[in-house]
Amino acid sequence: MVVRVSTVAFEGVETRPVDVQVQLSSGNVVFTLVGLADKAVAESRERVRAALNASGLALPAKRITVNLAPADMPKEGSHYDLPIALGVMAAIGAIPADALSGFTILGELALDGSLTPVAGVLPAAVAANARRHGLICPAACGPEAAWASPDMEILAPRSLIQLANHFKGTQALARPQPAIRAPGVALPDLAEIKGQESAKRALEIAAAGGHNLLMNGPPGAGKSMLAQRLPSILPPMSPRELLEASMIHSVAGALAGGALTDRRPFRSPHHSASMAALVGGGPHARPGEISLAHHGVLFLDELPEFQPQALDSLRQPLETGEVAIARANHRVVYPARFQLVAAMNPCRCGHALDPGYACKRAPNARCTAQYQARLSGPLIDRIDLQIEVPAVTAADLILPPPSEGSADVATRVAVARAVQTERYAAIGLPHISTNAAAPPQAIESVAALDDSARALVRDAAERLALTARGYHRVLKLARTIADLDGSESLARAHLAEALSYRSGLTHHAVAA
Repeated sequence: MVVRVSTVAFEGVETRPVDVQVQLSSGNVVFTLVGLADKAVAESRERVRAALNASGLALPAKRITVNLAPADMPKEGSHYDLPIALGVMAAIGAIPADALSGFTILGELALDGSLTPVAGVLPAAVAANARRHGLICPAACGPEAAWASPDMEILAPRSLIQLANHFKGTQALARPQPAIRAPGVALPDLAEIKGQESAKRALEIAAAGGHNLLMNGPPGAGKSMLAQRLPSILPPMSPRELLEASMIHSVAGALAGGALTDRRPFRSPHHSASMAALVGGGPHARPGEISLAHHGVLFLDELPEFQPQALDSLRQPLETGEVAIARANHRVVYPARFQLVAAMNPCRCGHALDPGYACKRAPNARCTAQYQARLSGPLIDRIDLQIEVPAVTAADLILPPPSEGSADVATRVAVARAVQTERYAAIGLPHISTNAAAPPQAIESVAALDDSARALVRDAAERLALTARGYHRVLKLARTIADLDGSESLARAHLAEALSYRSGLTHHAVAA
């Protein structure tokens, strides 16, 4: 007799069903595992053997064959331990053979028979619910799985013995409840920043429309402080965004205790990060920083210090909102709809734009051009707001704190985003919630220009050498500025302000 147990294999945040087939037969006493399993799966034989012994179950003196079907699909990870162990238990009669039907099972076994958490429980639970299956997972992952559906059956035991007792009817396992991550420390507030009013305005516009932002200024001007306060003015994630972002974090094993939060991700990798660390990759094609920042912010401090190849790898995800990682034996696609916020100095010494400063390395213009040449033109073209952040003077620092803080700005940002969500839903784009994510044809229909505005764009396009992408990004930016003003139409003033944010780094590069 062959016992069949259902589990899953992961391809990015998607899952594919795997049939675990266990057969006991006469012959040499051996435990054979087949089905294109990697090292972690092959080692499950010893974990299963030790966990069953610790639970008071000895393996029979028979040939045990476990097949992971389909056999031509690679199997990775330790979550196959539990389905293999339960298949063996059903084959030897320790639990009813029909008890496992209708369940998707995953979990890792410790040598004492307890269940330890595994990555990917949330997407596995969503897939199981779509197939009208229940889910069996470790107790630590139960709160995560409970978010998939309030109606699906979920068993989250702490050990094999608990699960066996539940099937025998001697112990009832309660359904786990969805867990919400407790609020951590308070987010940094914009009221803590003195001066930099124009930079705060740009930060508000970026938050309202989901636009990419590049801040260029001398050391100590407050660029990093501004970026760190962006999460305090962003609205919480919608239920759809929360589920998408949490599934990525689940696959990456980054959901602490299975608890979810609607606070938008804020990822800030060091400038030594490799291309694989940013976009994802490695032997098992894990999600990178851009996917972990899905529906959130990716902050790159000291932008020119990143590897040029790593920065250019961001160009396609910035356009498409996803990243495809291709390997010899499989291809994985991760969502990557993130907001890029970057900071940089004007040159290596950082003071090339200071009045009266003479660089010792070269003339100021040449020093600036050499440093900014580390950034490719196509990458800069994808950044909507390019602003200069001047040094803060002592006169600014002795002033009292500003009266307006993050809460006031967050209110305006939330109103503007609600307008954008309603606007795109009305034209048949319910998955679009910000102007930055709108396709060109949609933005042209919601940001119609009058003759005066059209003439302004024509003159600016020649002066700034705007590309087709740059033109549409100016329209998106102007539409966001109008939304913050509560204006239905796009005025010339909105377009002029949008164009002023496109001339920062580009202007200096052309001048140099």
